[in-house]
Amino acid sequence: MDSRLELFRLEAQAAGRDAAQRGVLVAIIAVGAGLTWILLLTGLIGLIANVQDAIPWYGLTLLAALAHLLVAVAAILRLRQPGPSSFPLTRNELAKDREWLQRLKNTPPKSKP
Repeated sequence: MDSRLELFRLEAQAAGRDAAQRGVLVAIIAVGAGLTWILLLTGLIGLIANVQDAIPWYGLTLLAALAHLLVAVAAILRLRQPGPSSFPLTRNELAKDREWLQRLKNTPPKSKP
């Protein structure tokens, strides 16, 4: 029984690491979205104020906003990918236990001579 608990503990740690990685991706998405909004507003204000010439500072600001948006989209796509299944070793051991119990149940008792 102790080995099952140790296996569960190890897999729970792995699941915790996966959850932490997903949390970091959510933080990246939030920061990227916030920076996109700030840079987009800055670029639009500059665009409205200076409608003229080639690529002034607001054009570069809009390009920076686009770059941040692309990073956020990449993080969202990564987050939507399915993660590894939880507790695969424990499931495997429990399946073996069920199989063993089923075989034990189906084995006829030995008769005494």
